[in-house]
Amino acid sequence: MTVLYAGLLDDAAIFPPGNVPVPDAVRAYRERRSSPLLGPFICSLPRWEELRATLTAGSPLPVALTVPGGAPDVPAAIRQARGEPGVELAALEVPASAGTLADLVKAVDRQVLTYVELPWVDVTAATVAALADAGLRLKIRTGGVVATAFPDERQLAGALVAAVQGGVPFKLTAGLHDPIRHRDPATGFEHHGFLNVLVATARALEGGDVTAALADQDGVRVAADVAKIDDALAGRVRHHFVSFGTCSVTEPIDGLVHHGLLPEDPR
Repeated sequence: MTVLYAGLLDDAAIFPPGNVPVPDAVRAYRERRSSPLLGPFICSLPRWEELRATLTAGSPLPVALTVPGGAPDVPAAIRQARGEPGVELAALEVPASAGTLADLVKAVDRQVLTYVELPWVDVTAATVAALADAGLRLKIRTGGVVATAFPDERQLAGALVAAVQGGVPFKLTAGLHDPIRHRDPATGFEHHGFLNVLVATARALEGGDVTAALADQDGVRVAADVAKIDDALAGRVRHHFVSFGTCSVTEPIDGLVHHGLLPEDPR
């Protein structure tokens, strides 16, 4: 499995629009755990007890725990996760803003990998530098249930370039099931494609046109650009673009297979 896709998909099956019941989502995660594309299982702190009730004997479940309450809830979240033998705490994901980032920096445990979800308008050289100084990572929301939840290609390009130039790894979440940028015929929302983001990250590293990479809706051309990324550049791309949360693991893999970017179906 190429380094470009390894661990790229964080399993967010229990979140909208998937809304898979926790027991079913955990069962499916364990069944596909051998897939090299799969990252951690994502669970929110308010659903922690639901998750605990599903845990059985066997290897600990790698969990990225989202903390929607922000900095005040971080210490308790860490205590709960560390106290549960059936869980391996892979990461915390905590919302903040430019104005509350300093409080979050004080609350986090440097030994726990932490992604800070900032609105894309708050992803600036200054906030990225603050994340880098604190040893934190960046999380960017790229979709949702309303049009305003989707940054356009210029807005997302600005955030990606700031992260790459600031040396801060990032993950994305929401709206990235499809590999190629497209307009959803049901909602009219413009969705970013995760293959576009791979190409855009490569261009950010090499001084190319990041906005154009994110805007491209030609699947053949985008897939060809991805295929040109060699192993050395792929390692640098994935150092920055770590993963994205998806409520469907099947759809992104189907997309990679469709575009001829996987030598075989890894499921």
